[in-house]
Amino acid sequence: MAGLFKYLKGDRILWIVTFLLCFVSLIAVYSSISGLAEKYRDGNTFYYLFRHGTMLGIGLCIMYFMHRIKFKYVYRISILLIFLAAILLAFTLLFGNDINDAKRWITIPIVNQSFQTSDLAKIALVLYVARLVTKNQDLIRNFKLGVIPVLIPIGIICLLILPANFSTAALLFGTCFVLMFIAGVRVGHMAIVILAAVLSFGAMVGIAKVAPEALPRLNTWSERISDFWSGESAENYQVQKAELAIVSGGILPDLPGKGASPNYLPHLYSDMIYAFIIEEYGSVLGGVGLLFLYLVLFIRCMRISRRANSKFGAYVVIGLGFMIAFQAFVNMAVAVNLIPVTGQPLPLVSMGGTSIWFTCLALGLIQCVSRESQEQTAQQSSHEFAVA
Repeated sequence: MAGLFKYLKGDRILWIVTFLLCFVSLIAVYSSISGLAEKYRDGNTFYYLFRHGTMLGIGLCIMYFMHRIKFKYVYRISILLIFLAAILLAFTLLFGNDINDAKRWITIPIVNQSFQTSDLAKIALVLYVARLVTKNQDLIRNFKLGVIPVLIPIGIICLLILPANFSTAALLFGTCFVLMFIAGVRVGHMAIVILAAVLSFGAMVGIAKVAPEALPRLNTWSERISDFWSGESAENYQVQKAELAIVSGGILPDLPGKGASPNYLPHLYSDMIYAFIIEEYGSVLGGVGLLFLYLVLFIRCMRISRRANSKFGAYVVIGLGFMIAFQAFVNMAVAVNLIPVTGQPLPLVSMGGTSIWFTCLALGLIQCVSRESQEQTAQQSSHEFAVA
């Protein structure tokens, strides 16, 4: 392990948590894809295991590459990324792949790999907001000069995501909201932001009622909320089956592969993988253990932010770390029926495509900040020793 960390700089505990999540993902996906393999690949589970393992491997390579770059370049390219994200989101809304009345994906030519443009937009917006609050630190308590310039890109990106993916837009808005609050925006100004967001969403709902084609996903959102309270419909059926899997898992772990949820739980390898892991490994090891890993990830990110060399680096770590942890908690809350179904995957654990890569990209940026702060501390210590 010590030899490995000669090449992996930054926060060691965060690296270990990342590897553990990837390992959990591999064994959980392999155990859960029997039904999927039987339906589409004549029972060939190795195909999905190899594909998922490749995605994780490429993601870890991305994380390694990003943690070795000079972080000052991130500040410079953040403005380019936000423009690229806005263009791709607009393109997706107009020409993206339409699945269940939602245009979230576009296909990369040549490699024929689809990805959600909102995954890129989430990282781009966090970087850009971190840049703005750093640049306007002296004006951040002035609503007109400090807050509104930050709200404009947040509003544009979230509105471009909203028609196809309400939960992602809400998660991203919440992350930026936390980032603004930590940067020093007044509580009264934050209240105005919340009120403006609620009124804007209400206006969009009103427009959608008059012209349903303007926001076709509105019915899906309202149905998920009403079904959450009523306990009916197909989507609540999914949550009910997840609860059944959790109950059958018990307190202590059972042998992997003995669970019955692959026979009745929809999307157990993606949206509901947390329930499947609890069934396979029990509430203590599978449920609390996985929750503990994400809590450690979040705590380490907060510690890295405190030691960052710059305010921009600190804000980036807070924003990206909070976003990953918040998404994980949302996924787990859905599985245990605390909130309505959102469709958010469990970061680094759910079987998916390029979402794994963007999560690893975010973790790589966090480790980059950690590496540079450690190098600066080592240089200062060497200088003090030489002077002494």
